[in-house]
Amino acid sequence: MMPALEHFWKRRKLLLLVGVLAVGGVTIFAWFHSSRHAPPVPTLQVKRGEFLDVIQLQGELKAMKSVTTSAPANVGDLQILKVVADGAQVKPGDVVVELDPSKTRQDLAQDQSILKSAQAEIDQVRAQGRLAEETDTTAVMKAKYDVEVAKMDASKGEIVSKIEGAEAKLKLGDAEQALREAETKLKSDQAVDQATVENKRHASSKADFDAKRATHALESMTVKAPASGIIRLIPVWHNGGRTPFKAGDHIWSGAPIAELPDISTLRVSARVDEAERGRIAQWQNATVQLDAIADRQFTGKIERIGTIATPDFSAGWPIPQNFNLEIALEQSDPRLKPGMTVQITVIVNRVENAITIPAQAAFQKSGQSVAYVWNGSKFQERGLQIERRSRDLVLVSSGLHPGDLVALKDPSGKE
Repeated sequence: MMPALEHFWKRRKLLLLVGVLAVGGVTIFAWFHSSRHAPPVPTLQVKRGEFLDVIQLQGELKAMKSVTTSAPANVGDLQILKVVADGAQVKPGDVVVELDPSKTRQDLAQDQSILKSAQAEIDQVRAQGRLAEETDTTAVMKAKYDVEVAKMDASKGEIVSKIEGAEAKLKLGDAEQALREAETKLKSDQAVDQATVENKRHASSKADFDAKRATHALESMTVKAPASGIIRLIPVWHNGGRTPFKAGDHIWSGAPIAELPDISTLRVSARVDEAERGRIAQWQNATVQLDAIADRQFTGKIERIGTIATPDFSAGWPIPQNFNLEIALEQSDPRLKPGMTVQITVIVNRVENAITIPAQAAFQKSGQSVAYVWNGSKFQERGLQIERRSRDLVLVSSGLHPGDLVALKDPSGKE
């Protein structure tokens, strides 16, 4: 009995010891778990890697050379009957725009009527002038004859009485005066006739010009493609918005309607502000992503940078002064079309083996950049020395180490 009893007590002590150890382990685990819990805000582990200092811009694909189709000039208000669809493929001679010619035809008929009337008035003035000239010429000839007769009578003064001689001289003077008046009237009527004809000619010339202009405008009512290519309708401010013209719209003289771009001259056009203008250089590499061609990325080189800042009306208010930028693409694609929007990335610097964190992980506190580092139970605030910034990342020269967990949101709840 004694060995069995002793074995029972040993076994009971062992079970009691195991129970105590189990309770202690649970207590320690609970304390440890309570002291090391998950961060209350999203975090990111700090790592070393390559820091890319980039400039990101938004631009548009444009053709540097194109043929623009516009409404005829100096014809007043017009209405579009037909216009090709934006992006349509055309061949030489295809109709691009067809305008309503009815008003222009009325103007042409009116101008032609005025021209005929003016020509008829010129013919009438000339006929009246010829008649007046013949009458005046006859009067001059008669006056010359009378002068000659008076001279002959005056030459008989030696053989006739003094009274008859004096009368002859008076008649000669009257005849000479009548001749002068007849010649003066002839010249005056000729001058008046010439001035009247010239005035009618001006009216005729204006009517002829208007008729020719209307004829040319009538011929311009149908605009055809001069070459093969892809049509791009030009957005124009009208009807309360900036949109391309469509069938049924009224259009003014000379308004641009469409363009036929030269695809070989496609360039990416963008605007860069003054602060970033000095960080880029000509022939620098750029990456281009077109919104409409998401499955392919293009590369290119900066071909031209503007030297003079100009107002950038697309940047909102207040209107800034920005520089023009053009990028030549190094690849081609049949899907490339003018007017496509693009996202541009230019790498201006690379730093190897750098400590970087997202821009939203660097906070400003009392004028200093700080980060919040998770130590297992709470966040600790650390001051940062930031060497460089890009749009999405910051390059940290001191204050963080690889492996640190930094908060992506202010743990204090203050943004």
